[in-house]
Amino acid sequence: MMLSEDKISHLSHVLLKGLIERNLIEPIDEEGKIRAEMKRTIISELKIGEEINAVVRKKLLSFSKKIAEGSPEWEVLYRKFFREEERKKGRAS
Repeated sequence: MMLSEDKISHLSHVLLKGLIERNLIEPIDEEGKIRAEMKRTIISELKIGEEINAVVRKKLLSFSKKIAEGSPEWEVLYRKFFREEERKKGRAS
């Protein structure tokens, strides 16, 4: 599920503020530019997640034995296939 622009903006503000307050980063550029890059990254990652979700659901629907969404078997296979797709996209180890 995609987050709204407002939620992504809020998240970038909270993340940046937290990183600065904990001295995890020292901004070398304008905070607005940093937040804009954070927003682009969040949106990109959300899109990848949505693409993976679509691939996994298609794969699960292609089985000759129909698996009920939400069933324990479906949940296990969904997580397994999701991790596999993440690895293919370089998101997980």
